[in-house]
Amino acid sequence: MSPLSDRSFDCEVIVVGGGPAGSAAASWLARAGRRIVLLERDQFPRFHIGESLLASINDALEAIGAQDVIRKAGFPHKFGATFLTANGAIERYADFAVAPSVQAPQTYQVERSVFDHLLLQHAAKSGADVRQCTQVQDITFDAHGVTVFARHDDGTPTQVRAKCVVDASGRSTLLSRKFDLRIAEPRLANVAVFSHYSNVPRREGRRAGDIRIVARDDLGWFWLIPISDELMSVGVVLPRSAMKAVAADFHPTELLDRAIAESPAVAHLLRSARREWPVRIERDFSFGSKAYAGDRWVLAGDAGSFLDPVFSTGVAIALESGVEAAQGVQAGLTSGDLSAGQFARYSRRQRERFLSFRRFVLGFYTSEFRDLFFAADPPARMFNALVTVFAGYWRPPLTVRLWVHAFFLLVRLQKRMHFAPRLHRGTADGPQTSTSAG
Repeated sequence: MSPLSDRSFDCEVIVVGGGPAGSAAASWLARAGRRIVLLERDQFPRFHIGESLLASINDALEAIGAQDVIRKAGFPHKFGATFLTANGAIERYADFAVAPSVQAPQTYQVERSVFDHLLLQHAAKSGADVRQCTQVQDITFDAHGVTVFARHDDGTPTQVRAKCVVDASGRSTLLSRKFDLRIAEPRLANVAVFSHYSNVPRREGRRAGDIRIVARDDLGWFWLIPISDELMSVGVVLPRSAMKAVAADFHPTELLDRAIAESPAVAHLLRSARREWPVRIERDFSFGSKAYAGDRWVLAGDAGSFLDPVFSTGVAIALESGVEAAQGVQAGLTSGDLSAGQFARYSRRQRERFLSFRRFVLGFYTSEFRDLFFAADPPARMFNALVTVFAGYWRPPLTVRLWVHAFFLLVRLQKRMHFAPRLHRGTADGPQTSTSAG
């Protein structure tokens, strides 16, 4: 029997992890007729943070045939993002509809336990063999295939053999740890503290589903995300410099309450709110990767890399990389070549996407980026180009990229020359609204 005969394998592809990246990869491959086993550690639904989606996810949902599943779920509609200064004096509205090349600007704010469960169920309905409560212990490779060793939650060991593996295990990064691929991001060694609140006011009409991002004076920021008719996800991300002023034994609840009190715009919005969930905390969550694929393996979603969530890129990258991983694996299975060389294009695309968004994330943690972003009356075409990236389209047409480059050139000049006024730090009587031109 040939070592590559289908009879030698339990399936063609093993997907590790049932989050958005794993579900997308499994759905796409199963719909393409491949035999897929998906191993997920937890029992869904389960809590997860990262609730604000980007417009670019519409393309990925369509690619896996899940657009109607998500549309019918009734999640709050999101058309853009509202950025505010800490005192509420300046407000910048980024409407995805003004972004060049964004044909479907409406996306969603989601309760991840529900959203992820729907995607995992969709993978199973697409034909993937989904096995929950199955913790992967190790993955071994040989010249002919991959063997995954796992353990069910009742302690029963199991193993699955396939031709290839997609590691979508999230920030636990199974293969990244195995091959020592993880690259730390010390400039983004931030801390996120968050919870869910009820009775938080929101906009009327089309902007009711906005994510609100409040820029703190210490270069941290708050998110406020309406994930249902009742609940608002509220969290603060603090850079390491801001954390130095906080006592080491600060309880997460005290830390969040203190950050809210220090941010007038947030304190005003939460003045009548009630916390509905325990306060959670996450640290040092940003990292890159030395590689995104190798012989018989690819990394998808957070298993490859993860960025600070200020521009809500997490789920978008997970879904898109899941689809792209599946397409790369499909090409490899078809050609009989599952080597690192076969996946070179996939790896290059993941790294380029990461670096594109990383540029914006690092910029947002500088005063000069914020000075220009919140400046009055920016050129409409420049601002709309930035919104294109905020919508998730990291590789837009050339003219849009040129406007983005022009913005970052001005950021560098602002650092040296301070030609734009610095953000006002005082208390304002009311917000000064500035909305991008169409």
